[in-house]
Amino acid sequence: METQINISQNGILEKPFLCFEFSNTSCQKFVYPLETRILLYILLSVSSIVTFIGNLLVIITVIHFKQLHTPTNYLILSLAVADLLVGGVVMPPSMLRSVETCWYLGDLFCKIHSSLDVTLCTASILNLCIISLERYYAICYPLQYHSKMTSTTTLVMIIICWTVSTTLGFGMIFLELNILGIEDFYFENIDCDGSCMVFQSKSGAAVFSLICFYIPTFVMLSVYLKILHTAQRQVQAIQSTNSQLKKEGKATKTLAIIMGVFLSFWIPFFLCNLIDPFIGYSVPPLLFDLFLWVGYYNSTCNPIVYAFFYSWFRHAFKVILSKGVFQTNSSRTILL
Repeated sequence: METQINISQNGILEKPFLCFEFSNTSCQKFVYPLETRILLYILLSVSSIVTFIGNLLVIITVIHFKQLHTPTNYLILSLAVADLLVGGVVMPPSMLRSVETCWYLGDLFCKIHSSLDVTLCTASILNLCIISLERYYAICYPLQYHSKMTSTTTLVMIIICWTVSTTLGFGMIFLELNILGIEDFYFENIDCDGSCMVFQSKSGAAVFSLICFYIPTFVMLSVYLKILHTAQRQVQAIQSTNSQLKKEGKATKTLAIIMGVFLSFWIPFFLCNLIDPFIGYSVPPLLFDLFLWVGYYNSTCNPIVYAFFYSWFRHAFKVILSKGVFQTNSSRTILL
Protein backbone atom coordinates (compact mmCIF):
# COMPACT_ATOMS: atom_id res chain seq x y z
CA MET A 1 0.00 0.00 0.00
CA GLU A 2 1.46 3.34 -1.04
CA THR A 3 2.22 5.90 1.66
CA GLN A 4 1.79 9.56 0.88
CA ILE A 5 3.54 12.40 2.70
CA ASN A 6 1.72 15.67 3.28
CA ILE A 7 3.65 18.91 3.09
CA SER A 8 2.32 21.83 5.10
CA GLN A 9 2.28 25.43 3.90
CA ASN A 10 5.48 26.03 5.88
CA GLY A 11 7.24 23.29 3.97
CA ILE A 12 7.28 20.91 6.94
CA LEU A 13 6.72 17.26 6.22
CA GLU A 14 3.60 15.90 7.88
CA LYS A 15 2.41 12.34 8.31
CA PRO A 16 -0.76 11.45 6.39
CA PHE A 17 -3.94 11.29 8.42
CA LEU A 18 -4.83 7.71 9.29
CA CYS A 19 -8.09 6.09 10.38
CA PHE A 20 -6.22 4.28 13.16
CA GLU A 21 -2.97 5.98 14.14
CA PHE A 22 -1.42 2.97 15.85
CA SER A 23 -2.23 0.43 13.15
CA ASN A 24 0.34 -0.57 10.56
CA THR A 25 -2.46 -1.49 8.15
CA SER A 26 -4.64 1.58 8.61
CA CYS A 27 -6.40 3.25 5.71
CA GLN A 28 -5.59 6.88 5.00
CA LYS A 29 -8.15 9.42 6.17
CA PHE A 30 -9.27 12.54 4.35
CA VAL A 31 -10.22 15.24 6.86
CA TYR A 32 -12.90 17.70 5.77
CA PRO A 33 -12.92 21.19 7.29
CA LEU A 34 -15.13 21.38 10.38
CA GLU A 35 -17.72 23.57 8.62
CA THR A 36 -18.00 21.09 5.76
CA ARG A 37 -18.40 18.17 8.14
CA ILE A 38 -21.18 19.91 10.08
CA LEU A 39 -22.96 20.82 6.84
CA LEU A 40 -22.68 17.24 5.54
CA TYR A 41 -23.96 15.79 8.80
CA ILE A 42 -26.97 18.13 8.74
CA LEU A 43 -27.75 17.46 5.06
CA LEU A 44 -27.38 13.68 5.24
CA SER A 45 -29.22 13.43 8.58
CA VAL A 46 -32.18 15.36 7.18
CA SER A 47 -32.13 13.12 4.09
CA SER A 48 -32.23 10.01 6.26
CA ILE A 49 -35.08 11.34 8.42
CA VAL A 50 -37.15 12.50 5.42
CA THR A 51 -36.64 9.12 3.72
CA PHE A 52 -37.71 7.23 6.83
CA ILE A 53 -40.77 9.38 7.62
CA GLY A 54 -41.95 9.61 4.00
CA ASN A 55 -41.91 5.86 3.50
CA LEU A 56 -43.38 5.26 6.96
CA LEU A 57 -46.37 7.36 5.87
CA VAL A 58 -46.76 5.21 2.75
CA ILE A 59 -46.63 2.02 4.84
CA ILE A 60 -49.18 3.29 7.38
CA THR A 61 -51.45 4.49 4.58
CA VAL A 62 -51.52 1.21 2.69
CA ILE A 63 -51.88 -0.93 5.82
CA HIS A 64 -54.52 1.19 7.57
CA PHE A 65 -56.98 2.12 4.82
CA LYS A 66 -58.96 -0.87 3.55
CA GLN A 67 -59.67 0.90 0.25
CA LEU A 68 -55.95 0.53 -0.58
CA HIS A 69 -55.76 -3.23 0.01
CA THR A 70 -55.09 -4.07 -3.65
CA PRO A 71 -52.29 -6.03 -5.37
CA THR A 72 -50.75 -2.84 -6.79
CA ASN A 73 -50.63 -1.19 -3.38
CA TYR A 74 -49.26 -4.31 -1.68
CA LEU A 75 -46.33 -4.09 -4.09
CA ILE A 76 -45.97 -0.38 -3.33
CA LEU A 77 -45.96 -1.34 0.35
CA SER A 78 -43.11 -3.80 -0.25
CA LEU A 79 -41.16 -1.13 -2.12
CA ALA A 80 -41.78 1.37 0.69
CA VAL A 81 -40.44 -1.12 3.27
CA ALA A 82 -37.21 -1.39 1.28
CA ASP A 83 -36.95 2.40 1.00
CA LEU A 84 -37.71 2.88 4.71
CA LEU A 85 -34.90 0.48 5.63
CA VAL A 86 -32.55 2.40 3.35
CA GLY A 87 -33.37 5.59 5.24
CA GLY A 88 -33.37 4.08 8.73
CA VAL A 89 -30.68 1.39 8.57
CA VAL A 90 -28.35 2.01 5.60
CA MET A 91 -28.09 5.80 5.41
CA PRO A 92 -26.94 6.59 9.01
CA PRO A 93 -23.81 4.34 8.98
CA SER A 94 -23.10 5.41 5.39
CA MET A 95 -23.25 9.03 6.56
CA LEU A 96 -20.62 8.34 9.21
CA ARG A 97 -18.41 6.61 6.66
CA SER A 98 -18.81 9.35 4.05
CA VAL A 99 -18.16 12.30 6.40
CA GLU A 100 -15.36 10.73 8.45
CA THR A 101 -13.98 8.91 5.34
CA CYS A 102 -13.29 5.93 7.62
CA TRP A 103 -15.31 3.04 9.02
CA TYR A 104 -15.23 2.83 12.82
CA LEU A 105 -18.06 0.35 13.43
CA GLY A 106 -16.13 -2.92 13.13
CA ASP A 107 -15.65 -5.57 10.46
CA LEU A 108 -18.76 -7.60 11.30
CA PHE A 109 -21.09 -4.61 11.13
CA CYS A 110 -19.35 -3.56 7.91
CA LYS A 111 -20.35 -6.88 6.35
CA ILE A 112 -23.89 -6.60 7.71
CA HIS A 113 -24.20 -3.01 6.45
CA SER A 114 -22.83 -3.90 3.00
CA SER A 115 -25.15 -6.91 2.82
CA LEU A 116 -28.17 -4.78 3.69
CA ASP A 117 -27.09 -2.17 1.16
CA VAL A 118 -26.95 -4.74 -1.65
CA THR A 119 -30.12 -6.49 -0.45
CA LEU A 120 -32.26 -3.34 -0.31
CA CYS A 121 -31.01 -2.01 -3.65
CA THR A 122 -31.83 -5.35 -5.25
CA ALA A 123 -35.20 -5.53 -3.48
CA SER A 124 -36.12 -2.09 -4.82
CA ILE A 125 -35.51 -2.96 -8.44
CA LEU A 126 -37.09 -6.43 -8.16
CA ASN A 127 -40.15 -4.87 -6.54
CA LEU A 128 -40.35 -2.46 -9.46
CA CYS A 129 -39.94 -5.38 -11.82
CA ILE A 130 -42.90 -7.29 -10.38
CA ILE A 131 -44.91 -4.05 -10.27
CA SER A 132 -44.35 -3.72 -14.02
CA LEU A 133 -45.60 -7.31 -14.51
CA GLU A 134 -48.67 -6.56 -12.39
CA ARG A 135 -49.38 -3.48 -14.52
CA TYR A 136 -48.92 -5.60 -17.65
CA TYR A 137 -51.77 -7.91 -16.64
CA ALA A 138 -53.93 -4.99 -15.49
CA ILE A 139 -53.68 -3.18 -18.84
CA CYS A 140 -53.12 -5.96 -21.38
CA TYR A 141 -55.32 -8.68 -19.88
CA PRO A 142 -57.96 -6.82 -17.82
CA LEU A 143 -60.46 -9.69 -17.97
CA GLN A 144 -57.96 -12.17 -16.52
CA TYR A 145 -56.38 -9.73 -14.07
CA HIS A 146 -58.47 -10.46 -10.98
CA SER A 147 -58.17 -14.23 -11.40
CA LYS A 148 -54.38 -14.12 -11.85
CA MET A 149 -53.27 -11.23 -9.60
CA THR A 150 -54.82 -12.35 -6.33
CA SER A 151 -53.53 -11.34 -2.90
CA THR A 152 -51.91 -14.77 -2.57
CA THR A 153 -50.11 -14.39 -5.91
CA THR A 154 -48.89 -10.95 -4.90
CA LEU A 155 -47.63 -12.27 -1.54
CA VAL A 156 -45.72 -15.08 -3.26
CA MET A 157 -44.10 -12.59 -5.66
CA ILE A 158 -43.07 -10.36 -2.75
CA ILE A 159 -41.60 -13.31 -0.83
CA ILE A 160 -39.62 -14.42 -3.88
CA CYS A 161 -38.38 -10.85 -4.40
CA TRP A 162 -37.09 -10.49 -0.84
CA THR A 163 -35.67 -14.03 -0.71
CA VAL A 164 -33.64 -13.53 -3.88
CA SER A 165 -32.45 -10.10 -2.72
CA THR A 166 -31.43 -11.30 0.75
CA THR A 167 -29.69 -14.40 -0.59
CA LEU A 168 -27.75 -12.34 -3.11
CA GLY A 169 -26.85 -9.55 -0.69
CA PHE A 170 -25.73 -11.59 2.30
CA GLY A 171 -24.39 -14.48 0.21
CA MET A 172 -22.14 -12.26 -1.90
CA ILE A 173 -20.66 -10.37 1.07
CA PHE A 174 -20.28 -13.11 3.68
CA LEU A 175 -19.05 -15.73 1.17
CA GLU A 176 -16.79 -13.06 -0.41
CA LEU A 177 -18.05 -13.90 -3.89
CA ASN A 178 -17.40 -10.28 -4.88
CA ILE A 179 -13.61 -10.84 -4.73
CA LEU A 180 -13.60 -14.40 -6.06
CA GLY A 181 -10.41 -14.93 -8.05
CA ILE A 182 -8.64 -11.78 -6.87
CA GLU A 183 -8.41 -12.52 -3.15
CA ASP A 184 -4.61 -12.08 -3.01
CA PHE A 185 -4.74 -8.76 -4.86
CA TYR A 186 -7.51 -7.47 -2.61
CA PHE A 187 -5.91 -8.38 0.73
CA GLU A 188 -2.44 -7.20 -0.34
CA ASN A 189 -3.35 -3.94 -2.08
CA ILE A 190 -6.87 -2.82 -1.14
CA ASP A 191 -7.88 -4.11 2.28
CA CYS A 192 -6.97 -1.88 5.23
CA ASP A 193 -8.25 -0.99 8.71
CA GLY A 194 -11.00 1.61 8.47
CA SER A 195 -12.32 0.62 5.05
CA CYS A 196 -15.84 -0.62 4.35
CA MET A 197 -16.45 -0.95 0.63
CA VAL A 198 -17.84 -3.58 -1.71
CA PHE A 199 -14.76 -4.24 -3.84
CA GLN A 200 -15.47 -6.44 -6.87
CA SER A 201 -13.57 -8.49 -9.42
CA LYS A 202 -14.37 -8.12 -13.12
CA SER A 203 -16.61 -11.19 -13.08
CA GLY A 204 -18.18 -10.17 -9.76
CA ALA A 205 -19.01 -6.67 -10.99
CA ALA A 206 -20.42 -7.99 -14.26
CA VAL A 207 -22.61 -10.70 -12.66
CA PHE A 208 -23.78 -8.46 -9.80
CA SER A 209 -24.65 -5.55 -12.11
CA LEU A 210 -26.47 -7.79 -14.58
CA ILE A 211 -28.56 -9.60 -11.95
CA CYS A 212 -29.32 -6.58 -9.76
CA PHE A 213 -29.81 -3.90 -12.37
CA TYR A 214 -29.39 -4.45 -16.09
CA ILE A 215 -31.50 -7.58 -16.64
CA PRO A 216 -34.43 -6.41 -14.45
CA THR A 217 -34.22 -2.98 -16.10
CA PHE A 218 -34.41 -4.57 -19.56
CA VAL A 219 -37.45 -6.59 -18.45
CA MET A 220 -39.17 -3.50 -17.04
CA LEU A 221 -38.54 -1.37 -20.11
CA SER A 222 -39.77 -4.15 -22.41
CA VAL A 223 -42.93 -4.62 -20.34
CA TYR A 224 -43.71 -0.89 -20.17
CA LEU A 225 -43.20 -0.53 -23.92
CA LYS A 226 -45.70 -3.36 -24.42
CA ILE A 227 -48.08 -1.65 -21.98
CA LEU A 228 -47.69 1.67 -23.82
CA HIS A 229 -48.48 0.02 -27.14
CA THR A 230 -51.59 -1.65 -25.68
CA ALA A 231 -52.70 1.53 -23.93
CA GLN A 232 -52.52 3.49 -27.17
CA ARG A 233 -54.92 1.02 -28.76
CA GLN A 234 -57.26 1.39 -25.79
CA VAL A 235 -57.13 5.18 -25.73
CA GLN A 236 -60.67 5.59 -27.03
CA ALA A 237 -62.04 3.32 -24.32
CA ILE A 238 -60.01 5.08 -21.66
CA GLN A 239 -61.37 8.45 -22.72
CA SER A 240 -64.95 7.20 -22.69
CA THR A 241 -67.05 6.07 -19.75
CA ASN A 242 -64.80 3.25 -18.60
CA SER A 243 -63.51 4.75 -15.37
CA GLN A 244 -61.68 1.55 -14.39
CA LEU A 245 -59.49 1.76 -17.49
CA LYS A 246 -58.81 5.40 -16.70
CA LYS A 247 -57.78 4.46 -13.17
CA GLU A 248 -55.49 1.65 -14.34
CA GLY A 249 -53.92 3.92 -16.95
CA LYS A 250 -53.14 6.61 -14.37
CA ALA A 251 -51.64 4.04 -11.97
CA THR A 252 -49.47 2.67 -14.78
CA LYS A 253 -48.27 6.16 -15.69
CA THR A 254 -47.38 6.96 -12.08
CA LEU A 255 -45.49 3.70 -11.57
CA ALA A 256 -43.67 4.24 -14.87
CA ILE A 257 -42.54 7.62 -13.53
CA ILE A 258 -41.34 5.92 -10.34
CA MET A 259 -39.36 3.48 -12.49
CA GLY A 260 -37.91 6.37 -14.51
CA VAL A 261 -36.84 8.12 -11.31
CA PHE A 262 -35.23 4.88 -10.10
CA LEU A 263 -33.23 4.49 -13.31
CA SER A 264 -32.11 8.14 -13.29
CA PHE A 265 -30.79 7.86 -9.74
CA TRP A 266 -29.09 4.46 -10.02
CA ILE A 267 -27.64 4.45 -13.57
CA PRO A 268 -24.52 6.53 -12.63
CA PHE A 269 -23.58 4.13 -9.83
CA PHE A 270 -24.14 0.94 -11.81
CA LEU A 271 -22.22 2.27 -14.81
CA CYS A 272 -19.24 3.03 -12.57
CA ASN A 273 -19.66 -0.28 -10.75
CA LEU A 274 -19.55 -2.20 -14.04
CA ILE A 275 -16.64 -0.43 -15.73
CA ASP A 276 -14.39 0.27 -12.70
CA PRO A 277 -12.72 -3.20 -12.57
CA PHE A 278 -12.05 -3.03 -16.32
CA ILE A 279 -10.22 0.33 -16.10
CA GLY A 280 -7.91 -0.63 -13.27
CA TYR A 281 -10.17 0.58 -10.45
CA SER A 282 -9.48 4.16 -11.43
CA VAL A 283 -12.87 5.65 -10.54
CA PRO A 284 -12.18 8.05 -7.62
CA PRO A 285 -13.64 6.75 -4.33
CA LEU A 286 -15.25 10.14 -3.70
CA LEU A 287 -17.13 9.92 -7.02
CA PHE A 288 -18.21 6.36 -6.24
CA ASP A 289 -19.51 7.49 -2.86
CA LEU A 290 -21.33 10.44 -4.43
CA PHE A 291 -23.09 8.19 -6.96
CA LEU A 292 -24.04 5.78 -4.16
CA TRP A 293 -25.73 8.61 -2.26
CA VAL A 294 -27.52 9.68 -5.44
CA GLY A 295 -28.87 6.12 -5.56
CA TYR A 296 -29.96 6.33 -1.92
CA TYR A 297 -31.94 9.48 -2.72
CA ASN A 298 -34.20 7.39 -4.94
CA SER A 299 -35.68 6.03 -1.70
CA THR A 300 -36.29 9.63 -0.61
CA CYS A 301 -38.06 10.57 -3.83
CA ASN A 302 -40.56 7.72 -4.11
CA PRO A 303 -42.96 9.02 -1.40
CA ILE A 304 -42.72 12.48 -3.01
CA VAL A 305 -43.85 10.95 -6.32
CA TYR A 306 -46.77 9.27 -4.55
CA ALA A 307 -47.77 12.55 -2.90
CA PHE A 308 -47.56 14.44 -6.19
CA PHE A 309 -49.48 12.00 -8.38
CA TYR A 310 -51.80 10.12 -6.00
CA SER A 311 -54.71 12.09 -4.50
CA TRP A 312 -55.41 9.17 -2.15
CA PHE A 313 -51.95 9.53 -0.64
CA ARG A 314 -52.37 13.27 -0.09
CA HIS A 315 -55.76 12.66 1.55
CA ALA A 316 -54.35 9.87 3.71
CA PHE A 317 -51.42 12.10 4.67
CA LYS A 318 -53.85 14.75 5.99
CA VAL A 319 -55.86 12.13 7.90
CA ILE A 320 -52.71 10.72 9.54
CA LEU A 321 -51.31 14.14 10.51
CA SER A 322 -54.65 15.20 11.97
CA LYS A 323 -54.65 11.98 14.04
CA GLY A 324 -57.80 10.89 12.22
CA VAL A 325 -56.48 7.34 12.05
CA PHE A 326 -57.28 6.96 15.76
CA GLN A 327 -60.97 7.56 15.18
CA THR A 328 -63.47 4.69 15.04
CA ASN A 329 -63.80 3.11 11.57
CA SER A 330 -61.13 5.44 10.15
CA SER A 331 -59.80 2.46 8.18
CA ARG A 332 -62.96 2.61 6.05
CA THR A 333 -62.40 6.26 5.10
CA ILE A 334 -62.97 6.82 1.38
CA LEU A 335 -59.82 8.41 -0.04
CA LEU A 336 -60.36 10.64 -3.06
